[in-house]
Amino acid sequence: MDILTLGIESSCDETSVAIVKNGREILSNIIDTQIPIHEKYGGVVPEIASRNHIEAISRVTKKALKEANIEFGDIDAVCPTYGPGLVGALLVGLSYGKALSYAINKPLVGVNHIHGHIAANYITHKDLKPPFLCLLISGGNTQIVHVKDYTSFELIGKTRDDAIGEAFDKIARVVGLGYPGGPKVDALARRGLPNIELPKTHFENSLDFSFSGIKTAVINVNHKNPDIKKEDLCASFENAVTEVLIENVKKALKQTGCTKLAIAGGVSANSYIRTEVLKLESDSLKVYMPDMKLCTDNAAMIASAGYFKFVNKEINELDLNAIPNLKL
Repeated sequence: MDILTLGIESSCDETSVAIVKNGREILSNIIDTQIPIHEKYGGVVPEIASRNHIEAISRVTKKALKEANIEFGDIDAVCPTYGPGLVGALLVGLSYGKALSYAINKPLVGVNHIHGHIAANYITHKDLKPPFLCLLISGGNTQIVHVKDYTSFELIGKTRDDAIGEAFDKIARVVGLGYPGGPKVDALARRGLPNIELPKTHFENSLDFSFSGIKTAVINVNHKNPDIKKEDLCASFENAVTEVLIENVKKALKQTGCTKLAIAGGVSANSYIRTEVLKLESDSLKVYMPDMKLCTDNAAMIASAGYFKFVNKEINELDLNAIPNLKL
């Protein structure tokens, strides 16, 4: 019997509601983006994000139901993101989800946003099953996760300071590209050459990352050389951080013995990173990547993760609270 989960995502600046069947098939995935609103501020303003979520959440939910051609009664579980993210933004989606769960008398399944990013791969790749290794790279997280089962994870590497997405956004501001930084740095880097030496941080006997050093180095190079080619600076930055990602992933694959590798998160949409990760594929390693539209924040990935928690009987009570610094 088919199971329909309604996912709600509001952890940052996207108000999204989706209906997913059996954790793998999208019936609807409505995303109301706030990028044009925050662009003029050079980044997400939490208070503005929260207010816009309040205005959009009900409208987006109705649109998701209509596109999926279902009614509230057809839903088997309500699955809102409860962390990590901006606390005000999280509370809007979570509060709406709890109210909806109570009103239609359906189970509430709180979803970790990071789990959602990993689950995006299940939608794109119907054949993907744990165990596998996942490189999660986003605006708020940089992690290497050993996915042991659909709801069982082991964190084996993480950033000790900035997330890789934060570094991309900072570089974009430094070179005058604005917000959102990741796609703009990626686009400019394609026209440049990685001919500028930048530091790469490595930790002995650890799979952790650090991007604060390279971020500072790029800022200093740009400041001391105002006439430097911005496209070369972006290409050099992208090349350096990708090299560090690939090196740690190779170590993690050897350490875990995994034969499947997935990437996830907003930065997994970066064209250079995708190309370099694909080069790892071999007879002994299969590489998985989400569709581009599922890399950034969306509710379909949340509904997918919620499905696997629901069938594993991981149900929450209505006193579930938002946790802005929630770990996987």
